[in-house]
Amino acid sequence: MAIPISYGIRNVKSRKITSVMTAGGMALVSFVFSAVLMLANGLEQTLTETGSPENAIILRGSAETEVSSVIEREAASVIELQPETAQNSTGEYLVAKEALVLVTLPKKVSEKPTNVMVRGIGPQSMALRPQVKLVEGRYPRPGSREVMAGKSISDTLKDGGLGSKLHFALADWDVVGLFDAGRTGFSSEIWTDADQLMSAFRRNAYSAVLMRVPGDGAFASVKTRLEGDPRLSVDVKRETAFYLAQSEVMAKFIRILGLAMTIFFSIGAILGAMVTMYTAVANRTREIGTLRALGFQRTGILFSFLIESLFLGLVGGLAGVGASSSLQLLTISTLNWETFSELAFSFRLTLSIAVSTVGFSVMMGLLGGMLPAWRGSQLNIVDALRS
Repeated sequence: MAIPISYGIRNVKSRKITSVMTAGGMALVSFVFSAVLMLANGLEQTLTETGSPENAIILRGSAETEVSSVIEREAASVIELQPETAQNSTGEYLVAKEALVLVTLPKKVSEKPTNVMVRGIGPQSMALRPQVKLVEGRYPRPGSREVMAGKSISDTLKDGGLGSKLHFALADWDVVGLFDAGRTGFSSEIWTDADQLMSAFRRNAYSAVLMRVPGDGAFASVKTRLEGDPRLSVDVKRETAFYLAQSEVMAKFIRILGLAMTIFFSIGAILGAMVTMYTAVANRTREIGTLRALGFQRTGILFSFLIESLFLGLVGGLAGVGASSSLQLLTISTLNWETFSELAFSFRLTLSIAVSTVGFSVMMGLLGGMLPAWRGSQLNIVDALRS
């Protein structure tokens, strides 16, 4: 004869204070667990969405980032003349030769210096990145010391707003536009004319070449041709794959460190659940004896107590997910370990993260209730009724 599930849930409700405290401990651990996964997922998604699956990026061979890459002008001229490259409505190839440098600029609140990526763009750069939208002002004029700043830059830098002047490369640069790139890494960059940027930093080479190469067949053809050209020493990658690779090291570090902290904290939550359930067994010894005398089996007693602890874990997990979902309203900045520049991104909750969090909390409830449930199921009928 099985004990109804509602019986165990009613017992949880009857111990309001201890049940709330136990579920609250599990909720806190679940919150940390979910927040860590959301943080790593937000970083990965920010960098992945920075690229387009139809764009190919060409870097110097073995270069891991655009900052460390060098593409000479002659090589860039060879790269841009590929027959597979898409064209716009006027017949121009969708190719952008870009330069990237790191500059140090003060933050708005603390005025502490931070590394910021400045991207020198070409005439087709905006067409290759449709997610980038000008929201205020205008585009920088070619050949002038004018820049447009990403939304995160304008929010965090001291002089990142429209009409301000940014000082780098021993010169003042007028902020003539602000752009919004959504939840991508471009929002943490400053854009200006590529040739003007290279001149200011006394460089004679680009950092990378970006081109629109739709279709796997066209990309494979371009990749084989350019990487096999003896005049060049380049790597050809899909832009999405390139930016995803930049997030792997940091996202893995966040997950490992966060999960280690979560496991450490979960030990306390499991012990709390165990104490709660042992207390429940001790307070209901005579009740357990009565159930056994009525014909309920040991397994029924065991599963009844397990249901109570699993219910506490479920409640704690749902509460933790609910609390962590509010983190999506926050935007944080950190140092991108690959480029050593400031990167702004948000927490991102997905269905898989929510399910994993609730499952983790239910597992804590199971581990916390297993021994007390076993103890309750093994009580002798006579001794239990005499207590």
